[in-house]
Amino acid sequence: MPYPADAERDRPWVMRTYAGHSSAAASNRLYRRNLEKGQTGLSVAFDLPTQTGYDPDHVLARGEVGKVGVPISHIGDMRQLFDGIPLAGANTSMTINATAMWLFALYVSLAQEQAEEQGADWHEVVAKLAGTTQNDIIKEYLSRGTYVFPPGPSLRLITDMVAWTVANVPKWNPTNICSYHLQEAGATPVQEVAYAMCTAIAVLDAVRDSGQVPRDKMGDVVARISFFVNAGVRFVEEMCKMRALAQLWDEITRDRYGVEDPKHRRFRYGVQVNSLGLTEAQPENNVQRIVLEMLAVSLSRNARARAIQLPAWNEALGLPTPWDQQWALRMQQVLAYETDLLEYEDIFDGSPVIQSKVEEIVAGAKAEIERVQDMGGAVAAVESGYMKTQLVGSLAERRRRIEAGEEIVVGVNRFENSEPSPLEGEGAIETVKPEVEQEAVEALKQWRESRNQSEVDKALELLAAAARTDDNLMEATLTCARAGVTTGEWAGALREVFGEYRAPTGVSGASSGGEGVSELAAVRERVRRTGEELGGRLRMLVGKPGLDGHSNGAEQIAVRARDVGFEVVYQGIRLTPAEIVAAAVQEGVHVVGLSILSGSHLAVVPDVVDGLREAGAADIPVVVGGIVPPADARQLRERGIARVFTPKDYELTEIMNEIVNVIRTANGLDQADLAR
Repeated sequence: MPYPADAERDRPWVMRTYAGHSSAAASNRLYRRNLEKGQTGLSVAFDLPTQTGYDPDHVLARGEVGKVGVPISHIGDMRQLFDGIPLAGANTSMTINATAMWLFALYVSLAQEQAEEQGADWHEVVAKLAGTTQNDIIKEYLSRGTYVFPPGPSLRLITDMVAWTVANVPKWNPTNICSYHLQEAGATPVQEVAYAMCTAIAVLDAVRDSGQVPRDKMGDVVARISFFVNAGVRFVEEMCKMRALAQLWDEITRDRYGVEDPKHRRFRYGVQVNSLGLTEAQPENNVQRIVLEMLAVSLSRNARARAIQLPAWNEALGLPTPWDQQWALRMQQVLAYETDLLEYEDIFDGSPVIQSKVEEIVAGAKAEIERVQDMGGAVAAVESGYMKTQLVGSLAERRRRIEAGEEIVVGVNRFENSEPSPLEGEGAIETVKPEVEQEAVEALKQWRESRNQSEVDKALELLAAAARTDDNLMEATLTCARAGVTTGEWAGALREVFGEYRAPTGVSGASSGGEGVSELAAVRERVRRTGEELGGRLRMLVGKPGLDGHSNGAEQIAVRARDVGFEVVYQGIRLTPAEIVAAAVQEGVHVVGLSILSGSHLAVVPDVVDGLREAGAADIPVVVGGIVPPADARQLRERGIARVFTPKDYELTEIMNEIVNVIRTANGLDQADLAR
């Protein structure tokens, strides 16, 4: 860093952009360009098959390979990803959770290879590795959906990795408690603080109780726990949230775990500012949103983020281009190097307004933490569905405020008239070529043919055997990495021992409210009357095909559909098109609604339409919601999709009304407004 942390000027934070797509080679070129532009850390985005433990040739990987990140199947891919980038001098963040141990083992194995090539002691090189694996599985059950195993075994993987890393890679953050996605799923500031702390307590309790770390070394464990936080556009409230997090972390680690060194108790966090608030309508407004959100985590020196990555202005439209990511990086550089922000002590110390808000958030968070601990902790609150239901309810309430105009979103529900944007048009978003997936499948086949299968089999047997005991799984995982095991094989071996898991959806206990709103009542009456005409209550299947675990939109649709009178079939995330078709036919639904945010819509949506036709149910209309570019929407409609809804369609009740129209059209009924 060009500036030290001293009384005159604070050092800048680590500057990252979240990046990776298509292939390891393509992502490596992107990383090199970003580093040349002044980026000071790497933030690796993995594709959904990698995140959920599948190889590119698995049925669930169809349409998902290389879309939202880079596919990494084995040590060979990791070599390509960091080709020409010495890991000992890098600061790497990996957004990976269920398969975090596996990707970290590949990273460590690559560092060992680099050391041996240079004739260096690999133990010394590995000890220098700096960075973060997100490795927070609790929030995956609540929001992002890339979990694989049940909560118990998942927490064991985190525990083993924390213990091994503290002993062997002391500069690495083995887990990054991630409240970012909690806010995306609807969390209020109090809920975000409370559930993040509950997750941290669950991890620290598990490490302490495992016996793998001496009690007098818990300070070393606490010092390596970092956080990944969201910052919304209400930047005063968000800045107070950061100060509340720092205060609570200091108290909990001192009082619950006896950590005496204040440096160990320091709240260390990185940030990606809010993506949920980015709009498809008038996307240029997202630039100022991002800058204001960055201020929330940089203005207060005593609660300043130590790593920041910013989304691009057009992420609500699709995958950003390298130029868009450069723009996001330049925002950070202007703030850090051109302004006087880093030259002062904390400018909020002593403010009664700030202190009052911090105390309010702390008090609310403590009450919610106590409530969760009384249930048995974060894992129990996940398994019971309590935390998920709270988040779904909070997001439903936010959607209600936006629809009612109580919460203003510029360009969406206020100031909607707009000039055409010169920033949009052909080439405005990055696209992943369709052949990327087939290339990955072919490369995987060649890898399997080139490796020593006997060594692979022995490594997987060792891993499975260790999983059936209390042994730390890192060493067995490292053996798998060096033997050439693939991501799907590693996860598959643990699936055989641990089983898989389907988390509660939180839909049944949530309500969108608004019972007295006339629009809601009118649509409810249309649903009732249309059902009578068709001989029963209207039924909607809400489906999440493929590996996209961002279920917020699907859950809100399910809640609103139920509130207007639909009988809703929602089985959660990660379904194959065949499973969706089977459920639609078995339940006799009147409409299928598919939610896809990962960009795989052109691959998996037609599979559902074709499946319904082959099952003799071609008369069931299909609607789609998600981040769908206009050209893709036209293709989907040509393939028989009745409606395509994108983020600009924010009025859920109006979406319900449109779905009633779709059902009536599909069944030859007139479109008269039956509520009148």
